[in-house]
Amino acid sequence: MDTNKRGLILVIIGTLCCSTSPVITRFVVDLPSGQIAFFRLLFSAFFIFVLAKVSKSRLVIDSKDIIKFLYYGLVTALHFLLYIASLKYTTIAHALCIVYTSPVIIAILSALWFKEPLPGHKYVGIFVVILGIVILASFEPLLTREMIIGDILAFGSAICLSLYSIAGRKERNRYELLQYVFWVYLLASIFLLPVALSNFTVSQTFKHWIFLLLLALIPNTLGHTLYNAGLRYTHAAYANLILTQEITLGTLLGYIFLREPVGKNAIIGIAVMIFGIYQVLFDKKPGDKLKKMQEEG
Repeated sequence: MDTNKRGLILVIIGTLCCSTSPVITRFVVDLPSGQIAFFRLLFSAFFIFVLAKVSKSRLVIDSKDIIKFLYYGLVTALHFLLYIASLKYTTIAHALCIVYTSPVIIAILSALWFKEPLPGHKYVGIFVVILGIVILASFEPLLTREMIIGDILAFGSAICLSLYSIAGRKERNRYELLQYVFWVYLLASIFLLPVALSNFTVSQTFKHWIFLLLLALIPNTLGHTLYNAGLRYTHAAYANLILTQEITLGTLLGYIFLREPVGKNAIIGIAVMIFGIYQVLFDKKPGDKLKKMQEEG
């Protein structure tokens, strides 16, 4: 299997796990956003620590990179905090769709920082995906002030997700996967500690702790870690485009478990997004197809 396919498969599995995030978050939504984000990342760091010890992976990082990892932790903390906060104001479909406007930002940053530009025709597919997001999220007949606040929070999360994805791509050759994600999750939780303490509540029930552990284990320890693994093998924009399908699966799970309505616009938007992703990941320029036919002939 070539490295690109390996990366795409890792991201697909990671996306399946990440898709459980909005539904699980709904079960603890009565807790403060900072507290949810803090425990999600702290427990994730613990799970990664256990995996690293079992697999005898190295966790220590170079002291000269501490400042850099503090930045990674801050960006990660903001991504999760803004995303979780957005779910308190807007629907799962809105939050996920706006968070995943990030592929365009990632494609631009990858071209500038890593000299990994996408072929020109691939940008058409990216904009088709964004169009699908607009169809799904913008034509909302019941748009309220609270939903607008949630959408703004989700867009802030999108910017942070882009920077988080670029960081994961950047460190692929310097740090092992578990070594990298352990420090990112741990430092992110430390940044979130003051936020969690500012409105800390001791009203957690057994149910809260179960869902906080599940939130850390499935979408974070498995989902985001596999996403970071995939970033090491494929273009960051491709990986993030696949991750956009947390929208489709998350919306579907929201309907199944929470009975959140899925309207006609959502169905059309999802179909347009899938078509756009196909254009980016699998479609080739007509010239490439002709060349391949000539070679086979």
